[in-house]
Amino acid sequence: MSGQSDNGSSSGGGFRIHRDTAQVDMPMAPPRRPGAGGTPAAPSAPVPALTGPVPLPADGRSDASPLVRTVERHLDEILAAVPQPDAIELAVLDAQGLLCAEDVVSQRALPAFDQAALDGYAARADDVAAATVAQPVELAVVGESVAGASAPSSIGPGLALKVAAGAMLPSGADVVVPGVWTDQGTVRVAVQAGPPAGSYVRRTGDDVAPGDPAVQVGTPIGPAQISLLAAVGRDRVLVRPRPRVVVLSAGTELVDVSASPSPGQVVDVNSYALAAAARDAGADAYRWGILPADPRRLTEVLESQLLRSDLLLISGTFAGGGFDMVQEALTGLGGMRFRQVAMHPGPAQGFGRLGRDEVPVICVPGEPVAALVAFEVFVRPAIRLMLGKRQLFRRTVQAIAGQQLLSPLGYRQYLHGTVMRHPDGGYVVEPVGDATDALLARMARANCLIVIDEDVTEVAAGGLITVMPLLLGG
Repeated sequence: MSGQSDNGSSSGGGFRIHRDTAQVDMPMAPPRRPGAGGTPAAPSAPVPALTGPVPLPADGRSDASPLVRTVERHLDEILAAVPQPDAIELAVLDAQGLLCAEDVVSQRALPAFDQAALDGYAARADDVAAATVAQPVELAVVGESVAGASAPSSIGPGLALKVAAGAMLPSGADVVVPGVWTDQGTVRVAVQAGPPAGSYVRRTGDDVAPGDPAVQVGTPIGPAQISLLAAVGRDRVLVRPRPRVVVLSAGTELVDVSASPSPGQVVDVNSYALAAAARDAGADAYRWGILPADPRRLTEVLESQLLRSDLLLISGTFAGGGFDMVQEALTGLGGMRFRQVAMHPGPAQGFGRLGRDEVPVICVPGEPVAALVAFEVFVRPAIRLMLGKRQLFRRTVQAIAGQQLLSPLGYRQYLHGTVMRHPDGGYVVEPVGDATDALLARMARANCLIVIDEDVTEVAAGGLITVMPLLLGG
């Protein structure tokens, strides 16, 4: 499938999420004494192969049951369905952070004229070649050139022109002698060292010649690209737009953050958390809030949000064996499917393409920790694909488990943890809480997800484990 990133290697035609590793800048872990706190000491660099995850028997299943989908299959369905929004033209400053959608060809030469690269004296290299501190070469200073509009000038043998950085170079000059290599004379200047011809000179078109590509398709537009676009005369550029993601929460138990929850009620944190995560992934995210409980009003809200979004993201605790009101409303708008996915936390997932424009709709669990895990696994790659990014998935590292980790058979486990560089090299990771915890404060302290594959039930303390650092904007 097109758009697959280099670090999302495929298995059976599907996207892989965490296989490749890369160096990631992490805080340094304090050195440990061997056996201190029940945690083995980390090895010195390079990290040798340690006791790894304990695999299942050869006949062990990779899925919990035939009715449960693998993570890869569910992700493949989503990535195959999300659209690539049409390119739009934006002012260059508004294009920052987006991908260029056109080949910008310069109609100008950069620089537009021969110019000095620093403050000094424009001269002929032959005149100053023999200059030394003991025997400086004296040249007559015939004028001064500063940055800005000026009439062309020229020099001959034995002459120099005082120049400022960016000033037009006189014809006949082929070198600029830095001012610090001279006595800074105004009528005559003593040159104490002679650089070779071409030194500290910017020739016309050295940077970009007319017809040269300035910014190419697929280039991320940052400050350097904006500088180049402005230099070649472009104040607008065609880019891949940020996808519009609308975030909604479903659940009769939910109340808004400004309300005081009664017994049995909970604050709607998912619409805030998922909108923030979508923005961090590069989307224009809109938080709608809690879906209404009235069936007619519910359908009206869903239909209206489908018209304004490129992707609809809904969190909720959806019924496992039958339809609740939100599921019925979604299914009435198109092909919506709710499935169990072989992952923990949050195996209940949903996906479909609804409305006249078949807008992708992703449903994630209502439990906040599971919702953000599902976002990382399924929604963030979809947003990056819509942005035209080549790298869809976060880079991962192999880290040493600081303690024993257990995982349910047949399910891919995602644990929040803290990963740090070990002083002796490599990485060490500790879980934040245990697998049954779903606590926001603990999740807020984490900086990574620990990923344990479906066919692994135990990782021994000191074993190697895959870790996905959760870097902002990464």
